[in-house]
Amino acid sequence: MKWKAERERKAYLALADGTVFHGVAFGAKKDALGEVVFNTGMSGYQEILTDPSYAGQFVTLTTAEVGNYGINPEDVESRGLFLSGLVIGDLTEPSNWRSEKNLDDYLRENGIPGIYGVDTRALTLHLREHGNQKAFLCVSASLREEDAMAKAREWIGLDGQDYAAKVTCEGAYEFNDIRQPSADTPDVGRRMSNVQSLPHVVCYDFGVKTNILRSLASWAKVTIVPAKTPAEEVLKMNPDGVFLSNGPADPAAVTYAIENIQKLLGIRPLDKSTFDSLQPTAVTTKRQTTDGSNFQLSTSNFQLPLMGICLGHQLLALACGAKTARLKFGHHGCNHPVKNLATGKVEITSQNHNFAVVPESVPGCLEVTHINLNDNSIEGIRHKTLPAFSVQYHPESCPGPHDSNYLFNQFKEMILAAKNA
Repeated sequence: MKWKAERERKAYLALADGTVFHGVAFGAKKDALGEVVFNTGMSGYQEILTDPSYAGQFVTLTTAEVGNYGINPEDVESRGLFLSGLVIGDLTEPSNWRSEKNLDDYLRENGIPGIYGVDTRALTLHLREHGNQKAFLCVSASLREEDAMAKAREWIGLDGQDYAAKVTCEGAYEFNDIRQPSADTPDVGRRMSNVQSLPHVVCYDFGVKTNILRSLASWAKVTIVPAKTPAEEVLKMNPDGVFLSNGPADPAAVTYAIENIQKLLGIRPLDKSTFDSLQPTAVTTKRQTTDGSNFQLSTSNFQLPLMGICLGHQLLALACGAKTARLKFGHHGCNHPVKNLATGKVEITSQNHNFAVVPESVPGCLEVTHINLNDNSIEGIRHKTLPAFSVQYHPESCPGPHDSNYLFNQFKEMILAAKNA
């Protein structure tokens, strides 16, 4: 009987503040540490599970039932699962023609523990009041609750930690999965027949999702590079634009990325060999510093467009002199209202982040373009003199609405304008 089997799989989630939530273990039978967050999306659990931005976190899904449409390979958003664990209310068996396996088996095969039967409403309200919590998920019945709380308190957490290096790809590669992501993008046949003449976009993988790459590949040749790839190597690829992807944890800890973005913006020195090798078509002006030891691109004429989302947005802001700070309980879900300040329109957006740009720290070279209507946090910026912009949310819409698809087209137009210039 189901109740008997569940009684033998007791599990609990112990928060660092001493609160404990009980339930039933499923997925991989291993204990884990992580930070508990809640996601308010009503569907899309497979895309959520495979989003690398959740590395180091226990994802609590606020929707009542999870698992009813199963798992299929077409909705996978990355090469694996990076979250610490899954917390849900009711686990259901799949009933969908696309399903190839159930959620329990999928988590077990990927080494991710889960707990169901949790009062996720109470947990969510607790996180909203007290903020995201470090926690220990015990599914092995091998640890007392007091010891689990102690482990949660002792865990280093996500602040000041570089998780982008943990989820990024091992080497550079070209993206060739050109399935049409939405009705707003060109058809695949037209893209394939014209591939050599397409703009070349280099994407920094800080935890990139597949549908982001599909959205870019519908109109561009896309090369993905690891998070720590030096700017000099990217420039030698002679890209027409650079994309800064989403990713997990604390943006201020990804110092190498901030330095690389500054070089791509032309506001930080390049090494001499890269400086000498740059083609006139890539930049219109190059200059040598006063002492002759460093070589820079002229900031007034540098025309390499940059677009960032999520972590990439925060890194662009940091590179330009802004600061970031932790939100109380983050933004996680596909129903967050964002106002475009230029048009006055409101977009319903998909979001996944725990940090945000501090409004008071935004330097004069940046303009705020979007704000969150729930808490007035910054959701978009653009550089006033350089072709660079970013948004805090996920315009690829997997899962989520398609309100923000226009941003990829905006990036495309920026690249074409720079090429024509």
